[in-house]
Amino acid sequence: MNRPLVLNIQKYAIHDGAGIRTTVFFKGCPLSCRWCHNPESQRYQRELMFHQDRCAGCGACAGACPHGAALPLDRDACRTCGACVDACVHDAREWAGRPYELGELVRELEKDRMFYDQSGGGVTLSGGEVLAQDMDYIAGLAQRLYEKGISVDVDTCGHVSYERFQRVLPYADTFLYDIKLMDPGEHERYTGVDNRLILENLKRLSADGGRINVRLPLIEGVNAFDRHIQEVIAFLKRENIRIYRVNLLKYHSTGSSKYGKLGRAYDEAGMSVPDEAWLERSREAFLQNGFSNTEIGG
Repeated sequence: MNRPLVLNIQKYAIHDGAGIRTTVFFKGCPLSCRWCHNPESQRYQRELMFHQDRCAGCGACAGACPHGAALPLDRDACRTCGACVDACVHDAREWAGRPYELGELVRELEKDRMFYDQSGGGVTLSGGEVLAQDMDYIAGLAQRLYEKGISVDVDTCGHVSYERFQRVLPYADTFLYDIKLMDPGEHERYTGVDNRLILENLKRLSADGGRINVRLPLIEGVNAFDRHIQEVIAFLKRENIRIYRVNLLKYHSTGSSKYGKLGRAYDEAGMSVPDEAWLERSREAFLQNGFSNTEIGG
């Protein structure tokens, strides 16, 4: 069993399923969405994040680095040894991703059980893509939480083999399932992969009785147009996908500053927040087509 890297354990999460939840963000995803607000979650390896605004220029990192990569940060020369992270007293350098022993993670998640019990919440496994991690670890985590009476939700992009869904299906209350674009070519253009596997898995998950919360990230200039909404509705109805809830999620760029901290560029050209009136019309379209539990946000 390989330990996947955990990016963050977010306490008191209220938008990742029912009630008050703790969301575990795992590192690594088969998609590379152009609008991704957690770019540190895309790669499976740990990465060094450099916060330029915190750097005092003291040179402690340069003195510690055995590769001459520390000040200024030379990512080509960096070997991610961690010497500069340990030496920095201003927290200007940090690792994105750390491994947890399975039992250690379960114990951490149990700490907020009082909030889960009082609010009808639980734990949400997210990413990156949780189902792209070591499945012995993930299935073991879901099973342990389930056996302790803690609700488990799975937040997924759907681009994994269906056998991975089957490993967690007995323990998951709800699958938070993204639909990004319906056209395979456009999906590949904006995420790096086409959507055939994603849509096929959604059909199979519905047929196998999975409780599904469809989430639509909506970006002006990419998919925030009427045709996309009508295509999603038509697909869900034609394939008789059983949906518990639909969430319309409007684009935000709050994670764009992370790209520079990872040494990457963020290309937001042609992407913006969709119009509120259009979002409300889109919600009405779902409601009129029988999806009574449709919300903006969440």
